[in-house]
Amino acid sequence: MLIPINETLIEQVRQQAQVSPRRRAIHRFHAHPDPIQRMLNAVEPDSYVMPHKHENPDKVEAFIILKGRAALFSFDESGTPTGCVLLEEGTTRLGVEVPPRTWHSLAALESGTVLYEVLEGPYLEETHKTFAVWAPPADDFEAGLAWVQRLKEHFGIG
Repeated sequence: MLIPINETLIEQVRQQAQVSPRRRAIHRFHAHPDPIQRMLNAVEPDSYVMPHKHENPDKVEAFIILKGRAALFSFDESGTPTGCVLLEEGTTRLGVEVPPRTWHSLAALESGTVLYEVLEGPYLEETHKTFAVWAPPADDFEAGLAWVQRLKEHFGIG
């Protein structure tokens, strides 16, 4: 059976993110044991996605922008920013692939941002991702958002 990704579904996920305490929401198309994880990821600008990497096992991850604007940041092992890819609906900047073992974080640059995310599976919570010890913890939104603001300034993102 074909599973359409349409404006109605995108709007549902956007609305879920806007009322979520974490200010983001995921709509999964996969079951956790599947070899490929596929999802819509709605992220608001006041959400903090803690830097992480996928290793043990190594996993490739890809993001394609469907709505809005986002920045995908990469870092070295000490947390120094090494790159930034801007994604924007309606432009030529549509997606990015993140190699295994790459520290990265995502920031929405406008409200209603939705991405299609693909990641190698299966999903096992204990091995899915490694969080960066050099970044603010996931539950410290204020420090996390201040940290993201410094990243945006570092890369000249308005």
